[in-house]
Amino acid sequence: MMSGMNEIEDRKTGDGPVVSEGGRSPFTLSTGHAASVALGAPTVEPLGPGQRWSAGRKRAVVLRLLAGDSVELLSRELGLPVFKLEQWRQKAEAALDSALKEREANAAEDGQLAAALRRVGELSMENELLRSRIERPGPLGRRRSR
Repeated sequence: MMSGMNEIEDRKTGDGPVVSEGGRSPFTLSTGHAASVALGAPTVEPLGPGQRWSAGRKRAVVLRLLAGDSVELLSRELGLPVFKLEQWRQKAEAALDSALKEREANAAEDGQLAAALRRVGELSMENELLRSRIERPGPLGRRRSR
């Protein structure tokens, strides 16, 4: 009986956990922010007057978008238009694609570099053999009698 009273008092004062329908807290339902915090997505606060969006702050916003936060929610929370958030996400995805393509291009370039280095080694050996042949005293080759 006493534990039931404590739960009621906790709900009145807001000290204990508040559970609503479906097992979700009202905080999660109203803002959706708890989901991104639980996933480890960085939190971003709205800018103050005279502040600009740094690359790090934009990265944090894009990471929240990629973690599944609603674009509309972030727009309201940060005071940014939806199109700007979408633009940042598209730029981040394009940069990710180009970074992955660059890695594949490097693998092809590595193969070309290895082939070129092999050819340089072959030519160096040939050059050394020819140089040693020229520096030897005597005729360079056998002459045939006519």
